Amino acid sequence: MKQSAHTIPFTAIGRDDVASVGGKNSSLGEMVRHLGQRGVRVPPGFATTASAYWEFVEANALKQVIRDAFAQYHAGHATLAQTGATLRDAFLAGRWPDAIADAIRHAYTELCLSTGREELDVAVRSSATAEDLPDASFAGQQESFLNIRGEPALLDACQRCFASLFTDRAISYRENRGYDHLKVALSVGVQQMVRSDLGAAGVLFTLDTETGFDSVVVITAAWGLGEMVVQGRVDPDEYQVFKPLLCDADRLPIIGKRLGGKAVKMVYSGDKDVPTRVVDTTPTEQQSHVLSAVAVVQLARWACEIESHYGCAMDIEWALDGQSGELFIVQARPETVQSQRRDGMMRTVRLGARGPRLVTGLSIGDGAAVGPVCRLDSAADIASFVDGAVLVTANTDPDWVPIMKRAAAIVTDRGGRTSHAAIVSRELGLPAIVGAGNATKVLTDGQDVTVSCAEGDQGFVYDGRVELTHEVLDPSTLPSTRTQVMLNLANPASALRWWQLPADGVGLARMEFVINHHVRVHPMALVHYEAIEDAAIRQRIDALTAGYDDRTDYFVEQLAQGLGRIAAVLYPAPVIVRMSDFKTNEYANLIGGTQFEPDEENPMLGFRGASRYYSPRYQDGFALECRAIRWLRETMGFHNVVVMIPFCRTVAEADKVLEIMRQNGLERGAEELQIYMMCELPSNVVLAEQFAQRFDGFSIGSNDLTQLTLGVDRDAESLAELFDEQDEAVRWMIRHVIDAASRAGIKIGLCGQAPSDHPGFAAFLVECGINSISVTPDSFIAVKNSVAQAEARNKKA
Repeated sequence: MKQSAHTIPFTAIGRDDVASVGGKNSSLGEMVRHLGQRGVRVPPGFATTASAYWEFVEANALKQVIRDAFAQYHAGHATLAQTGATLRDAFLAGRWPDAIADAIRHAYTELCLSTGREELDVAVRSSATAEDLPDASFAGQQESFLNIRGEPALLDACQRCFASLFTDRAISYRENRGYDHLKVALSVGVQQMVRSDLGAAGVLFTLDTETGFDSVVVITAAWGLGEMVVQGRVDPDEYQVFKPLLCDADRLPIIGKRLGGKAVKMVYSGDKDVPTRVVDTTPTEQQSHVLSAVAVVQLARWACEIESHYGCAMDIEWALDGQSGELFIVQARPETVQSQRRDGMMRTVRLGARGPRLVTGLSIGDGAAVGPVCRLDSAADIASFVDGAVLVTANTDPDWVPIMKRAAAIVTDRGGRTSHAAIVSRELGLPAIVGAGNATKVLTDGQDVTVSCAEGDQGFVYDGRVELTHEVLDPSTLPSTRTQVMLNLANPASALRWWQLPADGVGLARMEFVINHHVRVHPMALVHYEAIEDAAIRQRIDALTAGYDDRTDYFVEQLAQGLGRIAAVLYPAPVIVRMSDFKTNEYANLIGGTQFEPDEENPMLGFRGASRYYSPRYQDGFALECRAIRWLRETMGFHNVVVMIPFCRTVAEADKVLEIMRQNGLERGAEELQIYMMCELPSNVVLAEQFAQRFDGFSIGSNDLTQLTLGVDRDAESLAELFDEQDEAVRWMIRHVIDAASRAGIKIGLCGQAPSDHPGFAAFLVECGINSISVTPDSFIAVKNSVAQAEARNKKA
């Protein structure tokens, strides 16, 4: 395709050509020129130049029209809507200079020939010279036109793109940013159409958009044209992929997969005047994931290639052609929010006593805000909005931006993490909850609420005003220590928040928490589904496992992905995953659990921990846990995961569990697998030398060890003053087992609450020579400082 003064093929465009073809087209050209050879598939096309735009303006004497229109607007003699309409009408009434029209026709003909298709369907998109630059990402200010075919239709679409430089929202955008309207040109990108109307489309980011964690790719996906995802009119599927493990072609490091509602999709209508329409998706489409695992990983690898080439985090649009089955990248631009917050500081919000939870959705950002609800149905109702209120609406588009700027927080019924509401909220630094489903029905005007995005992936709206405490931490000021200070993590939804803490790994990842909150179904109810007597229970299980040919695969995948998010946070530092340690009453609360659990008088000392793993009552369930660990280590590639056995009463029991694990593909030493044991029973201390021959490390569970050493129920309020982890008997136990582990040459740590509550206890552990202390994230800084002080005192002594 030849270059002219009026059109340039993508193959001749680079990222330095923003002035002539705009940010969007320069990025497309950059990818076509440099990333195609790396396997990144970008549809071919061409762009009109800024010179073509200015020649059109000159030929139709539009400069004076623009000056006059804005003079009237700035003098208050015309409204924004009147000004925009005047200018768009003037552009649409203009005539194409022959040289420009001929250049566009010629470039289109060459594009058709290069693809082997007569009258190729193309996408026609606007690319302003001041749009999509690194300092802003308010995309969507100008118009795009899809499924355009033939020269007359193409010229008409290009002219409408020129006119769209003066949409109301584009005018408002430039006015707010101080851009001179006569110094902003528009380039039109003409690109081979990807038939995503028959397939799917979405957006991806090369970092976690809420926490700034830069080791993941976040992908959203919905059926049909991608405009539905960007506009926030659909709740898309969401996937998270761990980037460091993508270098191995045999790995599938997908650490998150959420099924969205996808109630509607946008398709072509066949009507020239209204080229697209929104239709309902089928039940099958709603219950199916848009992308296969292979497609998810392919997009993630392309995203890494694009990020590597540009040298910064990227915001990328992709499309799946429903005719060819091929994936394409159709747009890429620098991410502009988290990349500008890279000051090394950790910002957290602590919530005080909370009122009832009213609404739940996807959290955007990591902040929180309070204010009265202001529920609006249309951006035209801007006069009704109260400054500092919580904006509640179905979804937003660029017309809502003036209102959003005045809000304390935003809540929408629909949308995903890459919707308009999400993108703009991040830009404005506002907490937002999207995809809440029923916010406009539940929340009422004037009602005081608290919007919290400070609790992980899910955001919550609480009734009333919750006291908020904002903290800013500088992790770089923390001292280094010989004793490792690690994190206790249980909730995958909030795990990524802590990636900036300089922890030495995860000392305790609680599998049962992941099962309870992410899997929700008792594993034996999946293994023996046909034996479930309650039809309502079967219905709940069917809903959760929809799309899985084997219901047990649901348990394995959900558990592995939840643990994968925890394993990713501090990778490649070790992550110690404790196999499930529910008590029977807790297992019974899982869906389908009642039928498979005994009713015990004292579950704390009953059928729990290691004794379950080889018992016929649970052995099949434990096999699923082992499959999840194998998936985590072998399929995803998290070899930093260490497995830990809880509540192992006897040496003989340890041998039984290790043999069952070996039968399920988890053999100590194979594939560098380490197996630890929780040291939480007096028998573990008394026979520490024998247990040390069977395990690679111990982790002291000070809560259970204290209650069993002192004979005190840790949940008994009447005995609370006797439950003391600093009691001399407990200290003797801890000191003895640390000495035993040291003599045996195995690692030993502690994962109880005592070091967080009592700085002196941390000092005691340091004096004993413990290898690591694992604490909750909110206690990490205090314990790290206590450990450093204790080590300094020991050194002086």
